[in-house]
Amino acid sequence: MNLKIFLPFEILIQEENVERIIAEAKDGSFGILPHRLDCVAALTSGILIYEDQQKKENFVAIDEGILIKTGANVIVSVRRAHKGNDLAKMKQEVEKEFINLNEKEKNTQSVLVKMESSFIHRLAKLQHE
Repeated sequence: MNLKIFLPFEILIQEENVERIIAEAKDGSFGILPHRLDCVAALTSGILIYEDQQKKENFVAIDEGILIKTGANVIVSVRRAHKGNDLAKMKQEVEKEFINLNEKEKNTQSVLVKMESSFIHRLAKLQHE
């Protein structure tokens, strides 16, 4: 199979001759072998595992996304992903990334609240004039 993992601004993984893929959906983990029927699955946050032609397992921590299998092509599209071979090290890196992301999201939310508040005050002034 040919596996491509897309992020919003790049292709994270483009691997040919993948032997098998294990991914997580809301209903649990599922596997994909080369001759499986075409399918679409909504993925949950977790670890996607794929086995290359040398029988080596590769790990990718993914955010929620979608997996589409058509013929020999498997396309995964997610907002965030991190690849690695050492699960313990990968866990630490993902936790750091999500902590930083949470801080950025809090800052963004704060700015949006201020913008909305300012907009409402200006709109109220216009109505009183």
